[in-house]
Amino acid sequence: MSRVIPARAAPLPPATRLQLMWLASPALPVGGFSYSEGLEAAVDAGLVSNEAQAAQWFTDQIRLSLARSDLAVVAKAIAAWVRGDLARVQELNEWVTLTRETSELRLQSEQMGRSLCEWLRNRSGDLHALTQDPRLAQCAALPPAPNWSVAFALAVAQCLPAGSASQDAVALQALVREALLSFAFGWAENMAQAAIKAVPLGQSAGQRILQAVVDVIPEAIDHALALPDSQRQAFTPMLAILSSQHEHQYSRLFRS
Repeated sequence: MSRVIPARAAPLPPATRLQLMWLASPALPVGGFSYSEGLEAAVDAGLVSNEAQAAQWFTDQIRLSLARSDLAVVAKAIAAWVRGDLARVQELNEWVTLTRETSELRLQSEQMGRSLCEWLRNRSGDLHALTQDPRLAQCAALPPAPNWSVAFALAVAQCLPAGSASQDAVALQALVREALLSFAFGWAENMAQAAIKAVPLGQSAGQRILQAVVDVIPEAIDHALALPDSQRQAFTPMLAILSSQHEHQYSRLFRS
C-alpha cells in the first residue's frame, strides 16, 4: 500500500515574511513597550527579583496564559478575516474583552488594538487605496474596541492578496503558524525589555531570558493550534491579583 504524503505549503513570499517580522518589531507604534502585564507588581511584591525568576515568570505566563487564550484567538481570527467572516471576528473579539481579568489588562488590549488599526490605516502615503479594504473599518468598529489579538490577526490577513490563502488550506495553515511565531516573539521581546527595566537586569540577562521564552514558544503554538473553542480559557488568578494591585501601586514605570 502506498503511503500518503501530506501536502506541504510553498514557502511564504519574502514580502509576507517581512510583514510578519515587522509586526513583531518593538518599533511598531502600538505602545507594547509601556506594559509589563503584571511583572512590575510581581517585582514590587518580591516574587520576581532576579534573572531566573523573571525567566520562569515569563515561561509560565506563555504556557498558562497565551497558549490557552491569545495565541488561540489569533489563529482563529486570521482564518475568520481571510474568509470575511465578520460574525466570527465579533465573537472572538467579544470573548477577549470579557476574559480580561482586570481593567488594566483590558485597557492594554484595547489600546494596542486601536493603535494597530490606526497604523494599518496610515502605514502608506496611499491612504485611499488602503481604505478600500472594508475589513479595516470593520475592525476599527468592533465594540467596545478592537482587541490587540484580533487587530493583529487582521494585519496578518492583509499580508496576502485577497483570496490567495482562502483558496489553499495548507497555505493558510502555514501563514497562521508563522504569524503566531511573530505574535509570540513580539510579546517575549517586550516582556524581556520590561524585566530589564523593572527588576532591574542587564542587557545580557535580558537576552538569556528571551532565549528561555523562545525555547517554549513552539510548544505553546502547537497547543494553541490544537485547542478547540470549548477549551480556550483565560484564568490566571495570581496575575489578576497582581494586576489589580498594580492599578493602585504607589510608583510605577509601566501601565500594567
